[in-house]
Amino acid sequence: MKYFFTLILGLISSLYLAQNENNSREEFTLKLAVDSINYYEQEVKESKYFVKDNILQIYPGEHIFIEAEVKSNIIQSMKVVKENKNPEKTIEVEFSQKISGRKSDGMTLQISNPFDKKLNYNAMKYIVGRNEWLKTSIIPIQPKLTNFEFWNDVIITLVLNDWRLENY
Repeated sequence: MKYFFTLILGLISSLYLAQNENNSREEFTLKLAVDSINYYEQEVKESKYFVKDNILQIYPGEHIFIEAEVKSNIIQSMKVVKENKNPEKTIEVEFSQKISGRKSDGMTLQISNPFDKKLNYNAMKYIVGRNEWLKTSIIPIQPKLTNFEFWNDVIITLVLNDWRLENY
């Protein structure tokens, strides 16, 4: 009976926790202002946020919560969740385009660091007019703070990887 109760409790808690997971983005139309006349448009199919272990792909207009499992100051795993139910281990990421006078006025990536250590990562961008991934520099995020990255390029998508915690 004790085994049965433990099994039922485990199944219920697994279902509860899984309900907050958000592994894939829904299909949508990405539309970006390029200049006062031209727009870039692309159909983004339903796809996973994490294209591989801890490698996040994000598009303009997305605002996501990432729960990170940390052991011995190493980020072991990351998953996108619907709600920030665990703020002490949830990284908040928002990628947006500012538009002024029907043209792009820059792209902004906003990331909040919930940890007591500096949060660092690498970034690659894919921009309108280029057919290649370009490395871009970022500033590490100090503990318990939010960082803003700005670009003048019209960025179709970003890939953020090699997430790590560092002493400050």
